[in-house]
Amino acid sequence: MTSKNNNNASLEGFTPYFTPADREALHRLLWERAFQWGDFVLSSGKKTTYYFDGKQVTLHPEGAYLVARAVLDKVEGRDVQAIGGPIIGADPIIGAVAVMCALQRLDVGLFLVRKDAKQYGKRRRIEGPPLSPGTRVAVVDDVLTTGGSLYTAIEAVQEAGCEVALAVVLIDRREGGTEFLQEKGIPVAPIFTVEDFGIER
Repeated sequence: MTSKNNNNASLEGFTPYFTPADREALHRLLWERAFQWGDFVLSSGKKTTYYFDGKQVTLHPEGAYLVARAVLDKVEGRDVQAIGGPIIGADPIIGAVAVMCALQRLDVGLFLVRKDAKQYGKRRRIEGPPLSPGTRVAVVDDVLTTGGSLYTAIEAVQEAGCEVALAVVLIDRREGGTEFLQEKGIPVAPIFTVEDFGIER
């Protein structure tokens, strides 16, 4: 990422993107709001005793703020020029990241990836300012299970000629998604894993 503020003489008073206090606050919000218990069937077809509804936090004012800080913390130092992800899980995350980038005066491209290209208008699959071939991007989502849906978005970005430097997820369910993406050459940086909440794989 690059800063629009060229006055780098002093970092006095600079606040890291995601502090230990931020992490503790986000952990609390996720535990209180995003986890639901019962019998559920995931998009992969697998049955589970809990469901993670990340949008209960990414669409919460404090949650959106904290998630945006966490995402920027994960991509810092990786020469990422654009951040985006699949509709609809990434929508509120990218909106929050946009505001945080404005506050930090960071020059970062933002985008969203549709499941399929629109059948009208400009027929785009990737929404937002055009991504130039060679752009280094981070792809984000709220939850990672098997990795299939996130990789579909990654493929669309790669087909546009971009380099995917990192996948950032709010929570990794630890059900093979990280291993799947890593086998495809995509590093994964979860903000939390289910183990952080005492949930066994």
